[in-house]
Formats: sequence, structure tokens, C-alpha cells
Amino acid sequence: MFVLQEMVNSLNALWKACAGRRLSYQLKNGTEDKNAGQIGGMAMPGESTMVLVDGKAKERPQECWGSRHTLALLGFFGFAVVYAMRVNLSVAIVAMVKTNVSDATVNNTNVCPFPDDYEPSESDNTDGEFDWDEGLQGQILGCFFIGYLLTNVVGGRAAEYFGGKIVFGLGILLTAILTILSPICVRASTGLFIAVRILEGITEGVTFPAMNVLLATWIPALERAKFSSLVYAGVQFGTVVTLTMSGWLCETDFLGGWPSVFYVFGFLGVLWSLVWFLAAYNDPATHPRISEEEKNYILQNCGVKRSKPLPVPWGSVFTSLPMLSLIVVHFGQNWGFYTLLTELPTYLKNILHYDIKESGFMSGLPYLVMWVFSVLYCQVMDQLLARRITSIIFVRKFSMVIGLYGPMLGLIAMCFVECDTTVAMTVLCVAVGLNGAIYSGYMCSHQDLAPNFAGSLMGVTNTIATIPGMLAPSVTGAIISGNQTISAWRTVFFISAAVYLVTNIGYLVFMTAEVQPWNAINTTDEETHEEKSKRY
Repeated sequence: MFVLQEMVNSLNALWKACAGRRLSYQLKNGTEDKNAGQIGGMAMPGESTMVLVDGKAKERPQECWGSRHTLALLGFFGFAVVYAMRVNLSVAIVAMVKTNVSDATVNNTNVCPFPDDYEPSESDNTDGEFDWDEGLQGQILGCFFIGYLLTNVVGGRAAEYFGGKIVFGLGILLTAILTILSPICVRASTGLFIAVRILEGITEGVTFPAMNVLLATWIPALERAKFSSLVYAGVQFGTVVTLTMSGWLCETDFLGGWPSVFYVFGFLGVLWSLVWFLAAYNDPATHPRISEEEKNYILQNCGVKRSKPLPVPWGSVFTSLPMLSLIVVHFGQNWGFYTLLTELPTYLKNILHYDIKESGFMSGLPYLVMWVFSVLYCQVMDQLLARRITSIIFVRKFSMVIGLYGPMLGLIAMCFVECDTTVAMTVLCVAVGLNGAIYSGYMCSHQDLAPNFAGSLMGVTNTIATIPGMLAPSVTGAIISGNQTISAWRTVFFISAAVYLVTNIGYLVFMTAEVQPWNAINTTDEETHEEKSKRY
């Protein structure tokens, strides 16, 4: 009901604005507008209550490109590399493993018929190096998240102490080195390869919490929907490029075929790391080339934050309803996301009978739609917030309705499309594409609730949300093991849709965009204004 009420209010305000009643939200000469935070007398629920350095918000700098944009661009490519090294195995494993689905399914009426031009000798990978069944494949795909589970909270806290730059950069660099070593390790021993994948999870586990610390430090509340979406859109960009290129690389003789998937993306990770360490900075106060206008804008809108992190009030964190709802919705989002991310190439090959090159391209197509949609969607949300047409909390909740219930309906539809490849791919593109709205939703909520502990909060929710990364591939593998049928995959889709439905309810009911009381900083009377102004 709240979302519907806010939608009506927003449309009404937009109509008034278009009719010529311009919104006034000016802060000049240190004088705060009486209607700041209101629209036509309407209070802005969800407006941030962060403590400002000098008590006055400042308008955005006029420059079209600033240091915070550079950070966002580097973060975008950073997450592209992160996901390239995470999802490359989803396609490579199809070429690595011996498969012969035609013998098992050709006479089964519960499977899709093979295309007229289907050639079993070409489409079945009988020359794969490894004889792994579906259950073992699910374990190999999911073992990454065992390591990932261990370092989210540690990574967030480390970033709060040492800065997001070093933690984020080292996480990606170490993952890149391990990725390059993967082909050697998997040929030596399956157990060793599993160990390397767990280590990759450990090194990648710090990336999201570290970036959350950087975003809370660099990006004012009203710009978070836009910048968070732009940074995290790197996830989809990396997924699209990786799934598409991996299918092509596996079909070539370049660097031995499937091993090139690990070599190429590992090298890109090392290259990105060099650029990151040269160009990124922990905060605007220490950036040597940032303009004074942009620095003042960031410092005066991001609130007071001590250079030495405060102890995390864990009791308050785990008894906060908004925080608990954030944990639950993050879990649900990752269950559906990881199910499709890790298993989609297998579905396309074994059910819709795409060959490995087509499977890689078609697997990447839904994430291309998600990338484009997330970028366009965040721009619309940014304009609504910049013009004070709607509130921050409305953007968060509306984005989660689109971002989780849209994919939920798409997965339900997938249960009924059966063997129509065109309809199946269209539904998948719409379902995955709408999921891009989440970057203007719950992905900003950690910073909204407690900017001083943004890294630790992301560490907590992402740790628990890593469990689906281990469970979803294993559950899917157990369902489809020796049973690559339409009905088996229908079960997989229904489970993910149900998880989306249930886990989003708490977020829509309990979430707020107000900074929580346990984020507050108590300053001493002896501190001077100059000392406070140096904080970020």
C-alpha cells in the first residue's frame, strides 16, 4: 500500500512540475530553504538524516565529469573482471566435461526434440577431459562460495579500517592470479581445482563490502541510485562478455581451447589491478586532483565519518527490522540470480539443444538486457530524486517490486514455454533484465541505514546471501542429475520463483531509507570545527 500511495503522490508531483510549477530547492549563501526535503509541503519520507559537516547540503558540481565518476568507471570495470573470473567456469565446464545427452534423452517424450540440423557428433562433447556427473559439476560450481562465505564481513571491516582501495584491489588481483593457475590445477587433480576455486571465493569475498565502503564515502545519498547502478552494472557487462567470449574461446584452439577462458580473463584482472592502484583513492580528502567544488560537495553531503572506524554495534544490527529484512531479501535475490548464472548454459545446451558456442552467446543475452535496463532505469530514478519528485524510500521499494517480482513472473512463465526456443529466450531476457532494478533498491540500503558501517553491513548480508551460491547449484544438480527433462527444470524454476516471492515481503514492509540511530557518532566538545571538517 505504501508503494502504491507513493506512486500516486509521485505522479501527482510530476504532473504539477510538467504543468509549469517548478520545484524550488535552493541552498544559497549558507541559508537553507524552508521547504528543503519537501515537495509542495509534502514531507519526503526516507530522506537521509546523516550529519553534515557544516549542517548545510550543497548542490551538485556543474562539471560533467569528476573524480567520483572516475571511481565509478573503475568500479564498473572492476566488477566486470570479478564476474568474468566467477562465471567463466559456467561455460568452460560444458567443454571440459564428457557429455552425451542424446543417448539419454532422444527417446524421452519429456524432452525437447532435436533440431533438424542437429549433429550429435558435433553437439555432444564426447572428447571432454573430465568425467564428472551432474552432481559433481554442481559441487564444483558451488565450491567457490564456500570461500566467498568466509571473507565478506572481514573484507567490509578491513575496508573500514584500511580503506576500500587496497582491499578491493588486492581481492581482484589475487583472484586473477588464481584464475590463471586454474587449468594447471584442474589437470593435476579435481580436488586441487576445488581448493583453488575456494581460494578464489576467499579473495573475491572482499570486493562487494569494500566497494560499499567507497560508495558510502564518495557518493551522496541522492546520487546513490545512479552511481550504485552504474558501478554494479559491471556485473552484467562482465557476465555478458564472459559468457559470449567463453563459448567462442572453447571452440577455438587458442591456448588449448577451454584453458584460454581462464588465461584471458585472469590476465585482464591483473591489467585492471595495475590501473586501479594508480588511479583510485580511498576518499575525496586525499585525492590530489579532485576539484575543490566536488570535494566540498561530497564532504558536506556524505556526512561525518571518523577516520578510525567505530566498533560495530552488532546487537543493534541484528535486532534492527530493516537490517533483518535486508539480509532476507539479499538471500532471495542471490538464490534466483545464482541459479540462472551457473546453470543457464547447461539448460540451453541440454534442453534447448544449443551448441556450446550458441549456448555461450544465448546465456549472455539476458544479462546484456539486464545491463542496459539497469543503466536506463537508474537514470530515470536519478532524475526523479534530483527533481524531488519522489522520495528515496519509494525508489528503493519500487525498484525491488520490479527487480524481484518481475523475474519471479518470468520464471513461472518459463515453466510453460516448454520447447519454443524463441519464447523461452524472450522470457529469460525479460526476467533477467528486470532484475537490474535491484541496484537502485536493496543494493543502496546498506549505505542508507548506516553509512559508517556500510562495508560491515554488506559483509553481513552478502555472507548469508552466499549460501544460495553453494546450495542453488547443488539443488539444481540433484534435481537434473540423470534427468535432463522439461519437468525437472520446471521444478528448478518454480523453486526460484517461490524464493523471490517470500523473501521480498519483509523488505517492502520494514525497509526505511532513514539513517539508523546506531550509526550515530558522538563527538566531544573539545573537537574543533576544523577537525570535524577533515572527516569524510
